[in-house]
Amino acid sequence: MDHAADRSAHEARSAPVCYRHPERETGVRCTRCERPICPECMVSASVGFQCPECVRTGSGTGHDPAASRPRTVAGGAVTADPRLLTKILIAVNVAVFLAVQAKSSLLNDLVLIGEWPPKPYHATMGVADGEYYRFVTSMFTHQAIWHIAFNMLSLWWIGGPLEAALGRARYLALYFVSGLAGGALTYLLEGPSTASLGASGAIFGLFGATAVLMRRLNYDMRPVIALLVINLIITFGWGGIAWQAHIGGLVAGVVTGYAMVHAPRERRSLIQYGTCALVLVVVVVLVLVRTAQLT
Repeated sequence: MDHAADRSAHEARSAPVCYRHPERETGVRCTRCERPICPECMVSASVGFQCPECVRTGSGTGHDPAASRPRTVAGGAVTADPRLLTKILIAVNVAVFLAVQAKSSLLNDLVLIGEWPPKPYHATMGVADGEYYRFVTSMFTHQAIWHIAFNMLSLWWIGGPLEAALGRARYLALYFVSGLAGGALTYLLEGPSTASLGASGAIFGLFGATAVLMRRLNYDMRPVIALLVINLIITFGWGGIAWQAHIGGLVAGVVTGYAMVHAPRERRSLIQYGTCALVLVVVVVLVLVRTAQLT
């Protein structure tokens, strides 16, 4: 690639761009070399953020370069493929969708439903009948092509950059906590014989965490807020959508995301995973309350 052309394109931009990813604008610079870095390249330091090269070489520290590993803004390890888990999640969703298309009866065993058949008949299936696995399987289940297409596009656009910023373990924890929270609120508020399905609860959690991250990095919040407002309008304006899953996932994503990016470095993992555990406790309480109502 022609370096002179790169410089001209760089200078033409209104904001600095990441020196490792020239297509990404950023307002954050490495505290050592002062080069612009994007969220994927940010390595959390005691003061500000550093680029992977400065951390890897140990420049200016006097420490063994091997003593420091590149870290994301949330403390996760910087990986060669920062979108690996997002790709895997999309692949699982698509695989389940294809399985449902091949065998439609499989849908009955995967969706989230309180109890079936409804009263006064004796329920033979559903969460109230002990099928708690449905909170997980329903997160990966779609029936309509437009549903999975919209969700997977959102997962790729929102999930990929968020995975790079948080690291794999924290990203996966956020995804499942948000999805389970959305399922729990749906189970609590929706009719017991109404089935729900889809990855929307988890994806709304990613929306919430993305907003928190952008606020933390002082990025322009208008694009993500506009996108979130559009999704909320669709949620409440389009019939047949389980708004409970969207709101439950969004709230869980904001709470968990805040802990992920604002936890102090010395107690980072404790606060991050402790918050995930607390959200899961709330999920369990909601599920137990609703199950007691139905039984």
